[in-house]
Amino acid sequence: MTTEEKIAELQLLEQNIQSLSLQKQRFQTELMETENALSELSKTKDVVYKIINGIMFAKTPEELTEELTSKKDILELRIKSIEKQEQKS
Repeated sequence: MTTEEKIAELQLLEQNIQSLSLQKQRFQTELMETENALSELSKTKDVVYKIINGIMFAKTPEELTEELTSKKDILELRIKSIEKQEQKS
């Protein structure tokens, strides 16, 4: 392998690591927001609202807790997956 090929391979690896890092940061931010929403949700028994594309929907706290818990689980899995990819790089 020539020096130029090694440099190109290293640059590609660096780009992949940067991309993974950005994805991980996005997921971690989303995870924090989800955890904060779950925390606030646990403090109420009233009807809560969820906004989707500018439309507000009424939900029970239980329904929304279930949705957010599922979302949290998915985000945690994605973060773990990225961490495994980072370790392989």
